[in-house]
Amino acid sequence: MNRESQVERTTKETRIKLSLRLSGEGSGKIGTGVPFLDHMLTLFSRHGLFDLTIAAKGDVKVDFHHVVEDVGICLGEAFRRALGDMKGIRRYGHAVVPMIEALAAVTVDVSARPHLVYNSPLGNEKVGTFDVELVEEFLRAFAQSSGVCLHVNVAYGSNAHHTVEAVFKALGRAMSAAVDLDPRVKGVPSTKGVLA
Repeated sequence: MNRESQVERTTKETRIKLSLRLSGEGSGKIGTGVPFLDHMLTLFSRHGLFDLTIAAKGDVKVDFHHVVEDVGICLGEAFRRALGDMKGIRRYGHAVVPMIEALAAVTVDVSARPHLVYNSPLGNEKVGTFDVELVEEFLRAFAQSSGVCLHVNVAYGSNAHHTVEAVFKALGRAMSAAVDLDPRVKGVPSTKGVLA
């Protein structure tokens, strides 16, 4: 089974090329023009053991919103394409990750029914020049584009960098568990016989 995909997206605001290998080694080559997003996606790749390459350009002089959202769209699309008919996957994944004083739990259902639940104590903080509120925008774009039901619950965290890092590491580990192939699963993991 080919568990790889490539996605390209060009708009008046962004230009993105992305490649993804689900059964990878955690190699991340990320360049979005948004340094904090690069850092988080590198962590996602490493802890999910996904090989991920992203080259993105966008109107970052305006702000980071368009690039962050569109990278989320492209990453979600890449997962959807790489999963194909979703036969043999575990479907569900869950990870709880501590990062110093922060604790984040991420639970996913790769079900073709997109949804985001996002509970976090973070508000309008900044990490350097990055608006932390964009994390929710990224996650929503990823969930909608991938068809993943995504629940993110941050129990606590006083340092914004640590808190977001815990979220991305947990997302990587949860997605890795959900897309893992289980030889016991015949067809798709649903009593309906279809994930839709």
